[in-house]
Amino acid sequence: MLVRSRKHGESICIDDTIQVSVLEVRGNRVRLGITAPLGVAIHRTELQLSLSAAKAVTAPITSDIRKAN
Repeated sequence: MLVRSRKHGESICIDDTIQVSVLEVRGNRVRLGITAPLGVAIHRTELQLSLSAAKAVTAPITSDIRKAN
């Protein structure tokens, strides 16, 4: 994990396509603004974990018959 310190109004860039800006710091809460291409999904970690679990449950079950041959 790369750790960077930023102050209110500062930002970081990721791969020239994503910008994360510190919009507000209030107590122990930080508001972030994220600018990214439309095709990039941005979720809170707890939501992403829930979405990943739901996909695993609904994924079709396939047999590995081809591997056996």
